[in-house]
Amino acid sequence: MNPPLVKTSLVLGSKEKLIDIVLNGMSRQEIDGETYNNIMPSFAFLKDKEIADVLTYVRKSFGNNAGPVSESEVRKIRAKLSSAKK
Repeated sequence: MNPPLVKTSLVLGSKEKLIDIVLNGMSRQEIDGETYNNIMPSFAFLKDKEIADVLTYVRKSFGNNAGPVSESEVRKIRAKLSSAKK
């Protein structure tokens, strides 16, 4: 139903994709050969620092060992997505 947070390409892969999902939400997504149908709403109301902190936690927990997500990375993706919607 929901994608796992443990050692998946979604968590360990592209920070941009992960940030995009938090900002825009997600529905019907294939991850590592499995399709997940539950809808995740957008959390764009969170501050850039809050998103960076949560994603860093996920990327460093549950047996994961991926690099941190910075506030500036979130800000950059948010700006990019915002300009694409115009």
